[in-house]
Amino acid sequence: MTTAIPDGDVHDEIALVESRIEELTEQIERCRKISLAAKLAIVAGALWIVLTSTGAVQFLPAALIAALAAAIGGTVLLGSNKTTWVQTQEALRASENLRAELIGRLELRVVIENGKTRH
Repeated sequence: MTTAIPDGDVHDEIALVESRIEELTEQIERCRKISLAAKLAIVAGALWIVLTSTGAVQFLPAALIAALAAAIGGTVLLGSNKTTWVQTQEALRASENLRAELIGRLELRVVIENGKTRH
C-alpha cells in the first residue's frame, strides 16, 4: 500500500534533489581538475629528481626539496581527492535514485489533446 503524497510536495522534493545533483556534479568536476593537477605535480617533481640525479640539470638543494615536496604532495593530494571523488559519485548515484523514486510517486495523467497523447 502506498501513501498518496500531494504532487506539490513531491515537485518541491524533486527540485531540491535536482539542485543537490547539480552541486554534486560540480564537485565531481572539481575533483577531476584537482586530480589532474596532482598528477602534474607528481610528474613534474619526479622528472626534476630524475634530471638532477642524471646530471642533466645542476644540483640545487632547494630545487630538489621542491621536487620531492611536489612528488610527495601530489601523491597525497591524489589519494585524498580519490576518496572524495568516490564518495561524491556514490552520493550522486543515491540522489539520482531518489529523484527517480520521487518521479515514480507522481500520479501522472495521460492527456489527449487534438488527437495527440500528452503526458
